[in-house]
Amino acid sequence: MEAKDLRERTTTDLEELKRSLRKELFQSRMKNHTGQLENTSSLGRTRKDIARIEHILHERARTAAKVADVQGGTES
Repeated sequence: MEAKDLRERTTTDLEELKRSLRKELFQSRMKNHTGQLENTSSLGRTRKDIARIEHILHERARTAAKVADVQGGTES
């Protein structure tokens, strides 16, 4: 997944996608541990996708906090 594509999604959609990727990562780790995982590069790719999603969610939260601070400061 590219960050550009992820930024177009809603926050709720990103959180749901992050949950499903974490579940997929856990299952892949279990398969890797038992020797059933054929494509081990999927582990790293999934971890990086989760990191991208978390980064975008953090950016959005930081932006929302800045907007709240600015709006809170003008009301005083």
